[in-house]
Amino acid sequence: MHDAKERLSLLWLFALLNYLYADVVGLWAMAGSRHFVSLAPWALMGSAVLMEIPIAMILLCRLLPFPANRLANIVAGSVLTLVNGFLTFVPPLAGWGRPPAFAEYLFFATIETVCTSVIVWQAWTWSGVEVRTVRLIPGADAI
Repeated sequence: MHDAKERLSLLWLFALLNYLYADVVGLWAMAGSRHFVSLAPWALMGSAVLMEIPIAMILLCRLLPFPANRLANIVAGSVLTLVNGFLTFVPPLAGWGRPPAFAEYLFFATIETVCTSVIVWQAWTWSGVEVRTVRLIPGADAI
């Protein structure tokens, strides 16, 4: 897979699926607890906005031209890396509580943070020049 747009789109899809499944596991844990507290409207809206970023980036990676694409991936990846890292580690360390499925949440959060960090790195080092494969002999690929 030589196309940077395809690779970035695939990484966003991978991150999104991890975000969604971590939320599902967290909801199962909250629904099974006796201390279920619903989220405030601002928290629900905030999580909706945060989830829309990777959803939109799957599409934008394929549609945006190189300069805007590179910048969008760096900004979106950095924002989600920082938000995810903050929400995962600061509240438990500061004594503000823990997610109900803490071990599972740490597992997913680590994968998500690594993935969005890779997205930022891939976008940062993306030169805009794509390698094209030229077929010289049928059945044999050469660059």
